[in-house]
Amino acid sequence: MKDIPVHQLKERVNTGLEIWHFVAGEVLDEEDTLGAHRDDHYIFFVVEKGTASLMIDFHELSFQGSSLYYILPGQVHHRIRSEVAHGWFIAIDAMLIAPDYRNVFETQLLLQQPFLLSEVQLKQCNDVLCLLQAKYLEDEPGPFYLPVVHSLLQSFVGMAASCYSGAGGLQFAMSRPVQLAHQFKKLLAENIRQIKSPSAYASMLNVSETYLNEALKKATGLSVSYWIQQEVMLEAKRLLFYSQMSIKEIAHNLGYMDHTYFSRIFKKSEGNTPLLFRVNYRK
Repeated sequence: MKDIPVHQLKERVNTGLEIWHFVAGEVLDEEDTLGAHRDDHYIFFVVEKGTASLMIDFHELSFQGSSLYYILPGQVHHRIRSEVAHGWFIAIDAMLIAPDYRNVFETQLLLQQPFLLSEVQLKQCNDVLCLLQAKYLEDEPGPFYLPVVHSLLQSFVGMAASCYSGAGGLQFAMSRPVQLAHQFKKLLAENIRQIKSPSAYASMLNVSETYLNEALKKATGLSVSYWIQQEVMLEAKRLLFYSQMSIKEIAHNLGYMDHTYFSRIFKKSEGNTPLLFRVNYRK
């Protein structure tokens, strides 16, 4: 059976961000019409007016005007149907989502629900996204281009997290695999520098390594080892971008005494050496 494809943001952009404004009546090119797939990044939608719908993890969701929604890395979905809607699409590398914000987004229920924005919240989101897009699309990016783009992006993500941090209400009961996946991801974020063994996480969760792997595959479509590697790379990219630590110091910080080994696994995962990643992102 053919696997569900995983689309990687780094194959489309090198800024960790993709943003566009869509309007009613737009017809997508055939090559852009995607079937069921997963993404390795976050996707946010702001539907300003009109209606739209989205099939995600076997649930059909409908959006009215003034709605905010997001898709987590690993969730199976189809392209949003927005032929009669106006709004925003924003794809964001998980590296650029601060841990506190990730905690809000990733500890929602099995299927996060659209958030209805007030008139003030919608205007604030639209103002920030207009400014972000204008800066993002500059023909001749000047000094500090990426830091400014990422700062504007953080403003939007922070507003989205603020909306969802106060949103509650059980809409869908979580299955045992989904509960276990959430517990695993929380442990992983807290212990990734010291613990990288699938069996160690299984022991901490009082389940067998086989069961944990089966649960993760059922809930996310991906293995325990995959999520451990993703978390390591995510933390590595954050340190490369935000800190002044050397490659050797970052390797040690992440629990690798051999920094050359760390550089090899980073290049295998990301397609670039840690140094090239830092240079490219700090242009």
